[in-house]
Amino acid sequence: MAKITLQPSTHLYPVPAVMVSCGPPERPNIITLAWVGTINSNPPMVGISIRPSRYSHELITQHGEFVVNLPTAEQVEIVDYCGTVSGRDHDKFAEAGLTPSPATAIGTAIIAECPLSLECKVQQVISLGSHDLFLGEIAAVQADEGIITARRQVDLSQAKALAFGAAEYWSLGQRLGSYGFSSNKG
Repeated sequence: MAKITLQPSTHLYPVPAVMVSCGPPERPNIITLAWVGTINSNPPMVGISIRPSRYSHELITQHGEFVVNLPTAEQVEIVDYCGTVSGRDHDKFAEAGLTPSPATAIGTAIIAECPLSLECKVQQVISLGSHDLFLGEIAAVQADEGIITARRQVDLSQAKALAFGAAEYWSLGQRLGSYGFSSNKG
């Protein structure tokens, strides 16, 4: 099939659609992000990119921490809502019917309704142009018992992960194999 050349853009897909909680525990905020990814294994780290004009950028800069909360596909409407209004003007936890729960290693809240929460401490901020990249070391992980296997792994079929691509939300499909299955290393 012939290839068509497109203008440079963010055509990496799918990416996780997450809700990042941040700010003080007495008034935490939520921002929906898709510019999120694993960036290091040891120590475990993630990166999140946020426009400097966003309220959450201000809160994360002030407090030096954030939580990457992974929602389920069933929570897509809440995820979308939290990405369309500003925490400067809205209490997203209250308006979306979400519960702020204590983190175990940092001072901001996790979202109780999300099956997986990665508590992160900011290690570095890199200004990239339209966004700043916050590099966060994962200090703790909170997971619902129902998504954890006997081997203490996340069962993606139970997590019902939500993805984002081409300005649309998607749910993940079936498992196709495990790392190393093609070379008998799995």
